Amino acid sequence: MHLLDRFFGARFCPDIYNIIIKIKKTVMSTKTGKRGRPVVAGSARQTRLEARATRAAQGLSVGRGRPANPTSARQVRLEAKQAKIAAGIEIKRGAPKKQKSEPAMA
Repeated sequence: MHLLDRFFGARFCPDIYNIIIKIKKTVMSTKTGKRGRPVVAGSARQTRLEARATRAAQGLSVGRGRPANPTSARQVRLEAKQAKIAAGIEIKRGAPKKQKSEPAMA
């Protein structure tokens, strides 16, 4: 069953079909030109991007995001957690299991 049969029934006007096919062909064949703003090779932004790419290739810091404060409470907690992992201590996640209490016998 053709898609147009759903809309127009089993019999539909071939002229409408041909028009729709022509529209599809023209839409599919039209190519879009270059879009967006062109890149200026020597601009300050391009220089920054190239410097960032070279630092990333060397494995250095690329300066993304806000830098962490090494003396903050969170960083101290993360350091302690990493030390426990390095020492081989098991780190339990989440809340402890609820202890089942025995019902009191009267």
